[in-house]
This record gives sequence, C-alpha cells and structure tokens, in this order.
Amino acid sequence: MAKMTLRDVDLKNKIVLMRADFNVPLDDKLNITDDTRIKETLPTIRYILDKGAKRLILMSHLGRPDGKRVDKYSLKPVAQRLKGLLGENVKFLDDCVGQKVKKSAAQAKERIVLLENLRYHSEEEANDSVFAKELSSLGEIFVNDAFGTAHRAHASTAGITKYLKSVAGFLLEKEIKYLGDALQDPQRPFVAILGGAKVSDKIAVIDNLLVKCDAILIGGGMSYTFLKAQGKNIGNSKLEKDKLELAKSILDKAKAVNKEIVLPVDNIVVDKIDADSKSELVGDNIPDGKIAVDIGPETIALFKDKLKNARTIVWNGPLGIFEMDAFSKGTKEIVEFIAHLKTTSIIGGGDTAAAVSKFGMQSKMSHVSTGGGASLEFLEGKVLPGIASLTDK
Repeated sequence: MAKMTLRDVDLKNKIVLMRADFNVPLDDKLNITDDTRIKETLPTIRYILDKGAKRLILMSHLGRPDGKRVDKYSLKPVAQRLKGLLGENVKFLDDCVGQKVKKSAAQAKERIVLLENLRYHSEEEANDSVFAKELSSLGEIFVNDAFGTAHRAHASTAGITKYLKSVAGFLLEKEIKYLGDALQDPQRPFVAILGGAKVSDKIAVIDNLLVKCDAILIGGGMSYTFLKAQGKNIGNSKLEKDKLELAKSILDKAKAVNKEIVLPVDNIVVDKIDADSKSELVGDNIPDGKIAVDIGPETIALFKDKLKNARTIVWNGPLGIFEMDAFSKGTKEIVEFIAHLKTTSIIGGGDTAAAVSKFGMQSKMSHVSTGGGASLEFLEGKVLPGIASLTDK
C-alpha cells in the first residue's frame, strides 16, 4: 500500500511535528564530528517552511541515555548546527513533553523548534501511548523522516501516528523508493555484495536476496565461515562455528535455485590485526595461525567481473578491515569501480556508508542509506513499523 508523503498534504499555517534522525557522532568537547544526517534532512525542512508551515517542531534521539538525562547526549549542539546550515534561529527546548514545553513551543518567535532528546524518557522506546499522545499534542501533522529508526516501534515513530495524519519526508520516501524497487522490481542483472564481520547479521538478508538476486558476492569476516563450510582452511580468521551448518545449507540452496554465491579466491593475511602488521597474499586456503583481513587482487578482479554488467547493485558490509588503510584495498577498489558504472547502486548504511564516505564516493552512488539496521531489516523483507504506521494514500 502506498503511503502519504509531504507532497500529499497542505502545510500552509500548520504546525508540523517532524521526527528526524539527528543521532550524530560527537567528540569529547561535544562538537559534531559528522553532520551528514543533519544535512540529509534539510530538503524536507526547507520544503515544509517554503510551503508556509506556521512552525516546524523537530524531534530526535541521540545515543543511548536509557531513559535518563545525560548531558553528553543533549541535542543542543544539533540546534547550533541547524542554525548554521539553515541561516535562521532555532529555538531549543530542554525537554520534549510537559506543559512548559507546550507553552514554549506555542509562544516561540522562531519558525523552527528543536526538542531535547526523546530517549531521556524511557517511555519513548517502550512506545508508551500516553507519551506518544503527549508528543502528538504539539503539532497538527506528523512527518517521519528518520529512516534510521524506522525499524523500531517507538513512541515518536509508530505510536504518534495513531493521533496525527502521518506522512513520509523526502529522505524516508527516497529510502523506500530505492530499497523497495531493488527488492520488488530490480533492473537486471541484480547483484548483491554482502560483507561485514558476522554471518549471523546477514542470514535473513541472504535468504531473502537469494531468490531475488542473480548473484551474491560475499567478502569480509563473514566469508570465512562460508569458506570453512566448503572444507577450506581458514587459519585464525573470523569464524562463527555455530553457523557452519547454516552456511552449508545456504550454499546448497543457492545451487538448488541456480544462483551464484561468489566467495574470495585469495586473501590478505596477517599474524595479528595491527596497522603495522606485515601482510602476505595467500589463496583460498589460509595457513594455520594467519588471520585474513582483506580480499586479494584475484578476488577484486573476480568481483569486478561479476559487477561490470549489473544494472542494480545492493551492498551491505565492507570487504575487509577498511578502517585500517593497509587492509582497505579490497573495499576501496570495489567502491571506486561501482562509482563509475552505469548502474543503480544502493549502499546499505552503517559501515558500508562510512567506507563510501572515506573514499569520497557518496555523490557517485545512486543512494547511500542513512540507516544501517533499518536497511538490513528492509533487505530481509521485514515490515518496518515506522513506515507501516504512516497514513495510506
């Protein structure tokens, strides 16, 4: 069922309540070290103001304060950054519910109000209906633009929709479009790249994608459990022993449905994971005592060959320890290769988005997801409560 978006509602003279994802990283001095998530919401914010909304009330969480007031998780630095990015004053309120908040929001001279961290109240994550109703009383229309929390049924994402007409902001709409199209009606060939440390995080994704993809390329820490399942030696590389049988069954299932799972054929290995460790290149049997930290040149060439004609690429999880420059070659080369293909390239948040950003290729990708966990659950084929609860068209 199609959901209503910002374009489907009249915003003139309305008080708009918007859930954003301002969960940004801060340093020890509480300076924002990466404001990508704030910048991603600006098109939605500007549209609401341009369409004549009387006031925009923004709300978000930051970190995990566990229902208590923790100064280092205050959204105050976000208010400052928004002011700088938008070029207008933002009124910051030191709570998100209560009479004082209601009064201050109603009397604000500023067009934009930012509430304090929702997770200072345990009712937020508990999806408490009283708390959700209290939040809803601050506005007349609810806009959800926080894809990063769409997989959580919290008061500010799902609960609130029972009390207000609820629509998707542009960022949420974009996420639904790219991830949804890839799963429902992808242009083919459709190739998925899965990496990251653990098979257990990606089992449901592999299961869901096996029937939809033409090929799945597997790298990163999770690939060694698959190599082990094929009877290969993996030395001291990352292994999830309790997932070996599952890895075997996935490989068998791929064969049965005639889909290709491509695993590393060579690897960069070290004695211990350290930026200065001496590394060497080995094949797909890793010597005892060695730890694989990246895919080797043959695997890079093989992956490029499988990707070169792809019309849709979904990538979730890096192919090595890309944070250390010495072990970043595999991830970097594949990022740069995809960036220059004529394809729909969808990067599933989290570490993969960080890698694309590290190598300066965000603008070359069709879509870089803002939600790691949410994009994973979407790729698993799960219904996300923050999307499901929006008003139907």
